[in-house]
Amino acid sequence: MSTMTETDVAPRVASVFLPEDFTAGPIGLIAGQGLYPMLMAERIQAAGLPLRLVSFKGETAPELLQSLPAEAQTEIKVGQLGKLLAALKKHNCRYAVMAGQITPKRLFHGLRPDLKALALLNRLKIKNAETLFGAIAAEIEALDIAMLDARSFLDDQMASEGPMTPGRPQAGPEYVEHGIRIAKGITELDIGQGAVVRKGTVLAVEAYEGTDIMLERAGSFKTDGLIFVKTVKRLQDYRFDVPVFGERTLDVMHRAGIRTAVLEAGRVIMLNKAELLKLATKRKIELIGFKSD
Repeated sequence: MSTMTETDVAPRVASVFLPEDFTAGPIGLIAGQGLYPMLMAERIQAAGLPLRLVSFKGETAPELLQSLPAEAQTEIKVGQLGKLLAALKKHNCRYAVMAGQITPKRLFHGLRPDLKALALLNRLKIKNAETLFGAIAAEIEALDIAMLDARSFLDDQMASEGPMTPGRPQAGPEYVEHGIRIAKGITELDIGQGAVVRKGTVLAVEAYEGTDIMLERAGSFKTDGLIFVKTVKRLQDYRFDVPVFGERTLDVMHRAGIRTAVLEAGRVIMLNKAELLKLATKRKIELIGFKSD
């Protein structure tokens, strides 16, 4: 009598973000900080797919580490590209997916890249999220491991078009459009994925410091009518650096006095979306989704 293996198990949850030729097999989750990789892990397992975890020392949430058996995970240090690749091979991963951030300052202080990472860095003339993660993805796919869209399995967590919170609109449509135009413009220059505007004036744009620090900076003006826009670039590579909006960002908005967030529909992940919408409504923060070409 034949027995089923992990790779024979059919996924129970479909996702529009999975490739058309997707078949069941071990998925290596390359997990950074926060709720995003934890939610991704839950969804992969709920789909009946074997999960393998590659975590980063001092970055990945302990709860995620504790949720999997030791034989299904490998911990590495930031910068150990050779060990990352070896871990995916050891776990016989058919696919890999990246989720969660790495503390930005760790990429400048205390980073000890291995020889594989040094070789990769030396090849890159421009070093930003797209070039770095794109080069890592290429190294992974050279092992015949397919990189998945980082929105896979999270279909119900995506920003949706139109008002997502109830109540009377707070932000004027012309100011929302201005914010979208500014945010889209900085993505094309590889600066960041967000901006804060006020009545046609740009108060802050997101760069390497990240969203939350940008929001705090915008809030320091102590004024009203602030609009935060989060988006993706026109030719976004969805295997990595997909923008995320979660409770932590909502908390920062609340403290900074920013009452409107405009998120690109189908392209910005809203972590624990249902609870996030309830919290935003309670705090009188409006969340709006927009579509772009």
